[in-house]
Amino acid sequence: MLRVAEDHFSDTHTGRQRRANEDAYFARAPLFVVADGMGGAQAGEVASGMAVELFADGLPDGGGGLEQRLAAVVREANDRIYRRSRSDSAHAGMGTTLTAAYVGDDEISIAHVGDSRAYCLRDGKLMRLTRDHSLVDELISSGRLTPEEAEHHPQRSVITRALGPESHVEVDTRTHRARPGDVYLLCSDGLTSMVSEEQAAEILRSAPSLREAGRRLIQAANDAGGRDNITVVLFRLEELPEAVADTTSDDQATMAGGSALRAEAVREALAEPAAVGAPAGAPARAPAPPPGRPRRPRTAPAGPTRSRARRWLVPAVVVVVVALIAAGAWVASQTVYFIGTDSHGQVTLYQGVPYDLPGGIHLYSPSFVSGVNATEVNTTRRRTLLDHTLRSHSDAIDLMRRLERGQLAAGVGR
Repeated sequence: MLRVAEDHFSDTHTGRQRRANEDAYFARAPLFVVADGMGGAQAGEVASGMAVELFADGLPDGGGGLEQRLAAVVREANDRIYRRSRSDSAHAGMGTTLTAAYVGDDEISIAHVGDSRAYCLRDGKLMRLTRDHSLVDELISSGRLTPEEAEHHPQRSVITRALGPESHVEVDTRTHRARPGDVYLLCSDGLTSMVSEEQAAEILRSAPSLREAGRRLIQAANDAGGRDNITVVLFRLEELPEAVADTTSDDQATMAGGSALRAEAVREALAEPAAVGAPAGAPARAPAPPPGRPRRPRTAPAGPTRSRARRWLVPAVVVVVVALIAAGAWVASQTVYFIGTDSHGQVTLYQGVPYDLPGGIHLYSPSFVSGVNATEVNTTRRRTLLDHTLRSHSDAIDLMRRLERGQLAAGVGR
C-alpha cells in the first residue's frame, strides 16, 4: 500500500503580468486539486474557489469507484458554478478548469476538465496523465498542428471545456498504476505555457526536495515572462508503514478480548495494585497432611529460621503480586490506542494508554505519524479527535485513514 510522503509542496503565484490570482488549489493527502478560473478577476476567483471548496469534505460515500466519486464532485461543482453565474450578473460567464487526483492503495485516480494538467515523474521521465481540452490540442489530435507549432499558436489559451459555462459537463477520468518513489505534479497552464516539459522534468530531477522543486518551477515560469497565474502542487509516494496495514488475524484475535477495555479499568489497575487479590494461576497451597500422621522432623532449627522466612515472605508475595498486576496492566494497555500529536504537531497514532509513570516511563509509544498537522484540522474536529480517547486498533486505524483522505480536516489552500 502507498501513502503520500511528508516531502510535498503546494503554492500559487499571481505571475508578472496579472493583477489578480484566479487560480486555487486544494492539497491535503490523499486528495489534490488545481483549478484555473476565468471570466474576469473576481468572477474567475469565485469559480475556482467554489470548485476546490467542494473537495474539503473529501469524496462522497456510496457506490462507485474513485473515478466515479471524483467525477460526481466535479459535476456538482459545475452545477453550482453554472447556477451562480446565471443568478448573479456580477459572475455571469465565469468558469474554471479543474484537475483532481486521489491517492488510493496502489493507484492514482484522476478527474479532469480544461487545460490544467497532471504529470508523473517516474525513473527520471515525465509522463503527462491528462489531455488538454483546448483548441490547439484538438488541432494536434486531428493532425492539423504539430506540438511545436502549438507552443506559439495565437489561440493556444482557448479552451473547449470548463466548469460553469454549460449546465452539464463531460468529465475525463482515468486511473494510473502508482509506484513508491513516483512524484506527481498538478499545475495550471500558467506553468506549462511558460516552462517546457523537458525543463520541468530537469527541475524535478535536480532539485534536492519537492519544496525546492516547486519554488524553482514557479521561478522558471516567472523568468520566462509569467504571463498568467502559476499554481504548482507536488507530492511523492512511499510505502505505507506496516503499523497502518490491515489488522491481521492474530491482531483481531488479540483485540477480541481487549477492544472493550475502559480507561478507568486500566487506571485503577495501575494506581491501586494493593486492592487486587491473588492473581489467577498462582500455585495452590500444598495439602495439609492427614490427621494423625506425624510430620517429618526438620533437620534445621524451626524457630528463628521460620520467623525470618515469614518476615521475607510477605514482602516477596507483595512484590510478586504487584509485578504480575503491572505486567498484566501493561499487556492490557498494549491492546488499546489513542490519537494525539507529536512534538512537531503532526497527528499521531499511539499504542498504549496516555499516562506516564515516575521516572519518565511512558505507557504508550508512537505507532504511526500521519502527514496531517493538527492545525489543518477543524477546531471542533480537533477537540474530539485528539482527546486521547482509548480506541480499538481497527477504530483508530479507520480514523487515521479518514484523516489522511481529508474526511476529518477542513481548509482550502489558495
